[in-house]
Amino acid sequence: MRAAVLGHPVGHSLSPVLHSAAYAALGLDGWHYDAHECDEAGLAGFVAGRGPEWAGLSLTMPLKRVALDVAREVSPLAAATGAANTLVLAGGRRYADNTDVAGVVAALRGAGAAPGGRAVVLGAGGTAQATLAALRELGIHDVAVLVRSRSRTGELDAAAARLGVTPTVCDALLDPARARAELATADVVVSTLPSGAADAFTGVRAGAVLLDVVYAPWPTAFAAAAEAAGARVVSGLEMLLHQAVAQVELMTGRTPPVPAMREALDAAVAARV
Repeated sequence: MRAAVLGHPVGHSLSPVLHSAAYAALGLDGWHYDAHECDEAGLAGFVAGRGPEWAGLSLTMPLKRVALDVAREVSPLAAATGAANTLVLAGGRRYADNTDVAGVVAALRGAGAAPGGRAVVLGAGGTAQATLAALRELGIHDVAVLVRSRSRTGELDAAAARLGVTPTVCDALLDPARARAELATADVVVSTLPSGAADAFTGVRAGAVLLDVVYAPWPTAFAAAAEAAGARVVSGLEMLLHQAVAQVELMTGRTPPVPAMREALDAAVAARV
């Protein structure tokens, strides 16, 4: 059986490390997991060319939205968030799902995020949309989303409506003082911004949980400032691990070997430093 991660660019992906470690621990000796460069225009052709030996695909940027167009079945979660990072192909299926949500849930829960309270999300892209679904699952309904331009949040607004959540969306990312005031009242903070984009922000309070989806270089200036202030900080590696755990289960039908996957991930990250 075969599986792979697709994206553009994809050379940096740690998905082969995670999935290959899972196959080894599960004794799936005939399974292979690779990485393939693929852009939006090429996804339909790539999927159409896969034979019966293909179990599934992991999808990174920029493929998460177009994945819904090539799928024959779409999970309610992928439909609600408007994005899929997984295509299950086994048995001739083209089943799209979004395991980024499971990754965010596990990362936040593992850091001690509790139901209730207030959350602040930085950014409005696909990961922010998955984060809205994750916060709903965690029972956190008072959510503020900080963006650069309120006029460019149509996809976030649509995802929120499909999820049945009503975050407050404000264009505070260009105003560090306003962002700091929002962060100071948050129990949970999730930054979905790219590396360096949150460096100017401070104000995460002691005891709050911060998930910064960046994991290299680590720590980010934002994460370091929050940790120094007494926040419980978790990197994007936890999200990466647990979204892969959910993918392995979807593609193999087996219980994922989380300790083996974590060990392989830690070793791969250490080797890159």
